[in-house]
Amino acid sequence: MSYRPKTKLGILGGGQLGRMLIQETINLDVDVHVLDPDPDAPCRDIAHSFTNGSFNDYETVLAFGKGMDVLTIEIEHVNVDALEVLEKQGVKVYPQPNVIRLIQDKGAQKEFYDKHGIPTSDYRLIGKNDAENHSDFFPVFQKLRKGGYDGKGVQSLKTAADLSKAFSEPSVLEKAVDLDKELSVIVARNAAGEIKTFPTVELEFNPIANLVEFLFSPANVSDEVEKTSQKIAKTIAEKLQIVGLLAVELFLDKEGNVLVNEIAPRPHNSGHQSIEGNYTSQFMQHVRAILNISLGNTEIVKPSVMVNLLGEDGFSGEAQYEGLEDVLALKGVNVHLYGKRFTKPFRKMGHVTVIAETLEEAKTTAKKVQQTLKVKA
Repeated sequence: MSYRPKTKLGILGGGQLGRMLIQETINLDVDVHVLDPDPDAPCRDIAHSFTNGSFNDYETVLAFGKGMDVLTIEIEHVNVDALEVLEKQGVKVYPQPNVIRLIQDKGAQKEFYDKHGIPTSDYRLIGKNDAENHSDFFPVFQKLRKGGYDGKGVQSLKTAADLSKAFSEPSVLEKAVDLDKELSVIVARNAAGEIKTFPTVELEFNPIANLVEFLFSPANVSDEVEKTSQKIAKTIAEKLQIVGLLAVELFLDKEGNVLVNEIAPRPHNSGHQSIEGNYTSQFMQHVRAILNISLGNTEIVKPSVMVNLLGEDGFSGEAQYEGLEDVLALKGVNVHLYGKRFTKPFRKMGHVTVIAETLEEAKTTAKKVQQTLKVKA
């Protein structure tokens, strides 16, 4: 194992995921340094050092990474060319640049699943301005091959009448799934090859913003679906040989088939409940994996529900939290504000995890939290 106190860990990205990573590294006495283009990024005031610059710029990433022992990411849209050079120079870059490069391209992701026999929805890869030649394949979800994030870069095309809103850039056309549930499994792998998964969780999405609204842990699925979901996540981690954390987003269709939707090589919104709901949080697990420490126990401590705290529609400006004291008074409620100064409609401003003796009890309290806590300006 390679961990030692005062390890210099660099993070490309200074948003809420980086913030929660830092909160865990404090207990291991790791020196965390952050690069982010936003001068008011949530990590700015809690990192050992903060560099205001672009994680997409080759020279900026190269200069930032040169002094680090380990380099990681909290967003996959980074300059991989610079990371490859840093890796050759001896910096431990986790997840590895080749993994990030593959995951940056949703088309390459689909080809990876096919190559390794991993179940996914039917698809077609198309070039620029090519959607109109594939209306026979509709209804589909069109996903930009590169650059999509947090529900952006995804478009529903049900019939040829929707072609006017189709993306013109190279894309993936994914056959629409007769969906029962959306699920997720967080899996981690360290450099020694140890792999551990978190129990499967269930997701509910905001229909307007296409962002996770509620997360339920554990997922209400059969033992067979649970075993299949876990096996798929482990297989992907093994085939990628990833070092770090991987979020595996899944579809469960009406016939009971489990299909991979997308993967993300970093801590993920679908693992936030683990801070209070599991023995080891996804953030500590990522730190353990990239520092090559034995992975932690992922079992559920208590059933939990995570509520995403999104900026209210119609409000933009300096964030004000309405109902905060009321929800803090509720049993089992854990509030995580991300330190973002400004809100805008549907911006992720924080999350709340509710833990309880039963999932139904946690759901009841979570609904109350969502109705009470509002982010306005």
